[in-house]
Parts: sequence; C-alpha cells; structure tokens
Amino acid sequence: MKVNNIVINNFRNFEYLTLEPESVINVFLGANAQGKTNLLESIHFASLGRSHRAPKESDVIQWNKPQAIINLTFQKLGVEQSVAFELSTDKPRRILLNSQPIKIKQLVGRFNTVLFAPEDLFLIKGSPANRRKFLDAEISQASPVYFADILTYNRILTQRNTLLKLIKEGREKPSSLNLWNEQLAASAVRIISKRLESIQKINLIANSVQNKISAQLENLSIIYETHGAKNNEVLNYDTDMWYYNKLIEHQDIDIARGSSSFGPHLDDIKFLINDYDIRSFGSQGQQRTAILALKLSELEFLKVETGDYPILLLDDVMSELDVDRRSRLLDFLNGQQIQTFITATDAAYFPKNSNAKFYIISNGKLDNFN
Repeated sequence: MKVNNIVINNFRNFEYLTLEPESVINVFLGANAQGKTNLLESIHFASLGRSHRAPKESDVIQWNKPQAIINLTFQKLGVEQSVAFELSTDKPRRILLNSQPIKIKQLVGRFNTVLFAPEDLFLIKGSPANRRKFLDAEISQASPVYFADILTYNRILTQRNTLLKLIKEGREKPSSLNLWNEQLAASAVRIISKRLESIQKINLIANSVQNKISAQLENLSIIYETHGAKNNEVLNYDTDMWYYNKLIEHQDIDIARGSSSFGPHLDDIKFLINDYDIRSFGSQGQQRTAILALKLSELEFLKVETGDYPILLLDDVMSELDVDRRSRLLDFLNGQQIQTFITATDAAYFPKNSNAKFYIISNGKLDNFN
C-alpha cells in the first residue's frame, strides 16, 4: 500500500497542505505544536473515519472555519483509489470512496494504517477499554465483517441495557430479556471467536519480534481474558448456549445495576514476558519493547490478512528507542518497502543511510528540509 497524494484543508492548524510522498521513509521535522502530529492524524483519520485524539469530530476543524477536508489517493495491490472526507460544524459529514458517497462501515478496511503514538506506550498499563479499542481497530481493518459485528453487538447491548433499566423500574418483566439474551449471545460468540483467532496470529509474530529485540532473552505472550469467566471456561466460547447461560447467571445483577455485566465489551488482553505479567511486574523498558513488538506484528498481521502492508505512522517515538533499535527498525521498513510517515524533533535520530525524505513543518506550513 502506498499513499500517492494528500490534500488537507482547514484541518487542525493546516489551512491548506498538499503532499506527494516521494520515499518509503518520510520524516517530518519541527518543534512541538507545529502540526507534525496533525498530519499523521489526518492520514489515520482516512483509515478509520475518526480521530485517535479528539472525542468530537468538530475538534479537528480549524477554529472559526465551517468545514475541513481530507482528500487522499493511494495504491492498494497496485490499484489506485481515493478517499475523501468533508467535515462540517453544522452538517453531517460526507465520506467519498472513489468519488462515490459511502457510510463508515463501507470505509473500514479500504485504506489501512498502523499508528504508533506516544500514548501507545501506556497501552499495557492503561485501561482495558483502550486495549479493546486497539484490538477492535486492527481486526476491523483486516475484516470489515468483524467491524459490522462490533456495530451490531453494540446496538444490541444498548437495547438490552435500556430494557434492564425499565425492568429495574418495574415497567417491564424480566422475561422480556430472553430475545435480547439470545441475540447478544450469538453476536458475542462471533466477536470472541474472531478476537481469539486474531490474537493467536498476532502473538506468534509479536513473540518473534520480541525475541529479536531482546537478543533471544524474552518471550512475549498475549492472552485474551474473558471478563467473569472462571478458569478455562473461555474454551467453550464457541457455543451460543454458553454465553446465553452466562447472561442468565448474571441477570439479577444486571437488573440491579441497569447494565450488562458480562460480554466482550468488558474483556481484556494480558501481556506476559517469560510468563510474568508485565502490567504489574514488567520494567518500563520491557513494556516499551512489548508495544514496539506489538505494533510491528500489526504490520505483518495485516499483510497476511489483506495481501498488502498497511501505511505505518510513527508519531515522535524514535526518541523512545536506542540507536540500535532505531537502525534495525528503519532497515526493516526499507527492506519490506513499508511506506512510513515519521514525526521527530531532530534529524539526528536518523542515520545517513536511512534513505529518508525529510520535510519541515512550522506553524502549519510544510516545506522541504535542506
């Protein structure tokens, strides 16, 4: 996969920017708060249809401007395509794929990216919600069907929670949950099945990367944890009845709380190095290395699943790696011809043989680096 051209208008602090990337490695230099991260955000936005930083879509529109535009052309498996967004402060957004209007569920999986941002360094020690969000985003890029399953599950979950509140208030009978329990169980099984299958693949790749980075001293294991399951109960995930029975088991608790206390919306991922949970016992260095291994495994996972490497976005993370790891990372990206966009404050992070194209970003303006 390769980005051919990017045009953004009134996005964050960019009034207007156009870029035709010339190299595999594209480095954007500049001081903090000049717009480097905003450029990567616009590329990532084109992948998933949302910002990884802003809770509201209107936050990415330049102050006092009525709309923002992202227009990106790319090659996927040798075929040129385009995706465009028209974001407005007072109208619903428009998404165009090859000039044809589409909905968000038709976008995911068309243009794939892997983003490695500073906040990802807290993925291991952060909340389970962030780990689920990360996992769902990566699987969705490889499988639009999974993305549709997530949307369906969340819709059913919302409806079941609404009904739980009505039962708690005495306005509905508990028996009215039966239909929603059946639908939620069937949807949950599809999600858990795909998550377990994907984690198994990602884990094999991530462990191989972890081995190389740690000079064969560390083995990384990524384990899926089913909230509320005892011992090896998760082994029975592939039956709707198991999930249905779990919902029945938790039903009185759910009615009292007015929300669903069991399901994939509460599940988590655990990271082990040499059988130790690094969330609790790992050093900061081990956690950073594990995240790097995880991000590089995403590249290979999406390559295997889709037939093409995604675009890699590295936001100010080179400073977190030592000289040897930076060099090995750039060698890998050049060797595999993975188009990469990197932000940094100093060109010294990049060896002279990195084959990178350098740009300067200052106050929302892009220029070549001399």
